[in-house]
Amino acid sequence: MTDTSDQQPMPTEMTIDDAVAYATRLHRIGELDAAETLYRRVLEVAPDHPDALNFLGIARHQRGHIEESIALMRRSLALRPDAPGVWNNLGNILLDLGYFDDAGEAYEQCIRLAPDEPLVRNNLGVLRRSQGRVAEAEAAYRQVLARDPKNIDAHNNLGNLLAGLGRVEEAVRHYCETIALMPANPAARKMLGYAYYMLGRYEEAADFYRAWLAEEPDNPTARHHLAACTGQDVPERAADIYVESVFDGFADSFDAKLAALTYRAPQLVADAVAALYGEGGRQLDVLDAGCGTGLCGPLLASHARSLIGIDLSQPMLFKAEGRGVYDQLLKAELTAFLQQAPAGSYDLIVSADTLCYFGALEAVFAGALQALRAGGALVFTVEMAADASADDGRGYLLAPHGRYVHRPAYVTRALAEAGFGEIAGAEVELRTEGGKPVPGLLCTAVKARGH
Repeated sequence: MTDTSDQQPMPTEMTIDDAVAYATRLHRIGELDAAETLYRRVLEVAPDHPDALNFLGIARHQRGHIEESIALMRRSLALRPDAPGVWNNLGNILLDLGYFDDAGEAYEQCIRLAPDEPLVRNNLGVLRRSQGRVAEAEAAYRQVLARDPKNIDAHNNLGNLLAGLGRVEEAVRHYCETIALMPANPAARKMLGYAYYMLGRYEEAADFYRAWLAEEPDNPTARHHLAACTGQDVPERAADIYVESVFDGFADSFDAKLAALTYRAPQLVADAVAALYGEGGRQLDVLDAGCGTGLCGPLLASHARSLIGIDLSQPMLFKAEGRGVYDQLLKAELTAFLQQAPAGSYDLIVSADTLCYFGALEAVFAGALQALRAGGALVFTVEMAADASADDGRGYLLAPHGRYVHRPAYVTRALAEAGFGEIAGAEVELRTEGGKPVPGLLCTAVKARGH
């Protein structure tokens, strides 16, 4: 193959297989545009190259073009059906799309071809947990650890599963194993500190985060969770860098993990919008504020003349793009975006569980009011504080899990002070965690026509 690109250095002459190998090296170091271009150039010359089809499928999945990625994987497998790695990749994509039965078949086929491969059994555990089949998920993780006692992903995933089942002492052991194997693992560190807190070992949790900060003084996760478990130096909202660090690493598994938690917020928001506007007529300019992977997008599309999504996480936006319903997707911090939007830009602003990363709501509500047209509506969810009616002067708390919880009276007052009218709030269940419902508030507020 001859290189005709002047953008990426590459040997001028190489075989097809060399070109695929070079593209995968680019892919691994994050040069996704260059890798994808080279995969496509290979397929122009060799349309039935199974590796190029497989790796291009992975790249398209990372871009959020999930249906296209599935088609590419299936073409690869039609050409080489005995490739366990491709079956595993296909299973991952099907899991991400929520096709649980098809994902299970792909993983089982991979296991038939490579029974000792721990990666696929770990992925099968993720799938079974997403299906609510927790005993099978636990068995899958333990099978991985029986074959590979130092498997970091299996220890961390089993820890998360056990913590969710209330078996926190057992979870701690697996988080400790994860950290022993990979001391800098931020997800396991965060969850170990949280597990200590849930066990009532409050000082141990705080000391753990302080020690982490001593090693990494600028680590946003350690700083945020130290504030969460001590109640000291609590910021008015989570730092942008913290939110990005959480969701950039969460994008690939976000939908599947929320499915395992019976996540309801997008549907609750959509139902509230339908109550306001009927079944839809594509007449509204809509902002999905904190769109994530775009779970709200398909539920809002029937109401939208234009649908804009914003989020702090670029990997999440790539996933949202793959849903094919947004007119524009932008990486932006919510409050600044609303404050800088031309006045009266939107008829409807929705936010499903984004404001749980905000404590103080006054600035974001003021921004939403100015960005809405007269008569426009704000529809959102927040997590509700357990002591919802307490009157200690605090409208919100930073909970040990790292999200903010709010008191209904504060939310209502902040909306009214911003200038909203027709304020309504309903207590709802947002999802299930540890077998218990997570209480929340579903709120609607309208900008008065004379405002």
